Amino acid sequence: MNDPVYLRGHQYRDSTNLAARANLHQHYSTNQHGWPRWVFEQISLRPGIRVLELGCGNAALWQENHDRLPDDCAIILSDFSPGMLQAAREQLGPLAARFDWEITNAQAIGHASSTFDVVIANHMLYHVPDRERAISEIQRVLRDGGRLYTATNGAAHMHELDDLLSAVVPEVQQDDTSSRFTLENGAEQLARSFATVTVTPYLDALDVPVAEPIIQYILSTAAAELLDDQRIDELWAAIEAEITTHGSFHITKSVGLFSASA
Repeated sequence: MNDPVYLRGHQYRDSTNLAARANLHQHYSTNQHGWPRWVFEQISLRPGIRVLELGCGNAALWQENHDRLPDDCAIILSDFSPGMLQAAREQLGPLAARFDWEITNAQAIGHASSTFDVVIANHMLYHVPDRERAISEIQRVLRDGGRLYTATNGAAHMHELDDLLSAVVPEVQQDDTSSRFTLENGAEQLARSFATVTVTPYLDALDVPVAEPIIQYILSTAAAELLDDQRIDELWAAIEAEITTHGSFHITKSVGLFSASA
């Protein structure tokens, strides 16, 4: 999951897999103040600044906050996947003209030093092979007083799905991508390039009363390659048994947002 060839050619070739995962969070999160609105409020954009988002995904942050965009704010939405970038533009529709768009490698950002007031990296740094280089690049392109906002997960994030998969597919190798940049170890990594680093947790969980969206989530991950019809049926039965006993399938969420400045 940090192999750029796999990510660009399979996992994030377009927005299909991301949409399946987002659907679970959008419909079954216990925190009714949605993640994109909350993140936008932490960033506090102001008129006249320059913003770069790395790994914009399906541009949900901007779709959910288009009514709160400040005037004269220059925003570049970037991704390393052309397919994902195209999907984001289609998702935004007429609003896409409000932004500039580019294909960008976070490890070699094609902009001059001291260009941006804000850089956003929403759940993407754990995918970057050379994360130290990417963080250094972000620091380079930020102006004095500029700030990086980067979201990630904690170690316990959605561990119930890991446990479920391990029980049904013993040979599955749990992806350790997110363990490379977590709420627990991210501050130390950011501190190599930034003088001030803070983290704000987002309190949330998932309570899912039906099995299908959980199955669709699992099928959007790399684990899908190990799942035949029999194993999918076993997963479905295990999820439904949990729902019958407890009324829903509860999934822990551990997520938050780092803010870093030089």
